[in-house]
Amino acid sequence: MKVLVASGASGGHIFPALSFIEALKGKGEKIEALLVLPRRSLREETFPADLKIKHISVSTIKLSLGLRNLIGFFNLLKGSFESLFLMVEYRPDVVVGFGSLNSVPLVMLAWLFRVKTMIHEQNVIPGRANRFLANFADKIALSFEPTKSYLKAGSDKIIVTGNPIRKHLKRIDRREALRYFGFSEDRFTILVAGGSQGSHRINMCFIEAIALLPGHSKIQVIHLCGAKDFDLLLEKYEDLDLQLKLLAFLKEMQYAYSAADIAITRAGATTVSELLFFRLPAIIVPYPYAYAHQLSNARILEKEKTAIIKRDDELEAAGLKTMLEDFINNPDKLSSMRRNFSAESKPDAAALLAQESLSFN
Repeated sequence: MKVLVASGASGGHIFPALSFIEALKGKGEKIEALLVLPRRSLREETFPADLKIKHISVSTIKLSLGLRNLIGFFNLLKGSFESLFLMVEYRPDVVVGFGSLNSVPLVMLAWLFRVKTMIHEQNVIPGRANRFLANFADKIALSFEPTKSYLKAGSDKIIVTGNPIRKHLKRIDRREALRYFGFSEDRFTILVAGGSQGSHRINMCFIEAIALLPGHSKIQVIHLCGAKDFDLLLEKYEDLDLQLKLLAFLKEMQYAYSAADIAITRAGATTVSELLFFRLPAIIVPYPYAYAHQLSNARILEKEKTAIIKRDDELEAAGLKTMLEDFINNPDKLSSMRRNFSAESKPDAAALLAQESLSFN
């Protein structure tokens, strides 16, 4: 069986797609998968060596006139022809789309050729590509139950599988995780992570808040800041007597999630799914743009009382310092938040998606 998997350029699309392919291959030796990405995508040296990848042209298109939009339209047209050649050459039995404009021509061509299709939506509010494709897909897989209310497609083809997380993300004993960073067991551990590129807003606010926070001997920090702010933060942290692990990026996120008492993060779909899986309380600062997708994602955790939402325009150092101080001095508050985590996490999401795609055969 041959499965063609179309993904967007960001980690929020690619990581679930990779997890799905991994689960798919675990179902049998006679299953072949091809991942199709935009030419502009994450660096691929971190992908499995045996992964088959093809690229097509794609650009963002907005409802306005201009040279960039003209180029975007040309790339979409070019990508559609490239998709057609891919479909004819590869002849897939199933096409699975993980959102973004990149998946539209491939899923539509599959529909025209009567090839079975499935799409997966990572966010609570579906993106424009998946809203459109929902009318044509044979199956629609969702990460979260509330997403159903945003789709007009028949409920008979909607399934809630959860959002696949990376296979290597396993819960680790806290002592082992702390040893990985060279940290103490008796300190309050804060994880700061603004996504794969980092968040300048969170980075700057956090370091100001920590500077205001008394008793640095009680805390330790894992700060994943992104490449752009690394040198600046390294200089600022030198003035603080603090147990610290400052990293631009961390692939082995299971250690950070398992070591932390609380996380300060954005609310991308992947991040929310990982917080659910690791049952980690959080202060969430949703990215304020992109149709407020992240705010809706964060509401999943807020509703369960496992996270506190702080809007981006309300984030300031003094308030963040007060919130952290409250958590440090009230450990029962964090324990209560951990107990509030429900079964919303679906650790077998990748396996469920693989099973659904193979059921077409």
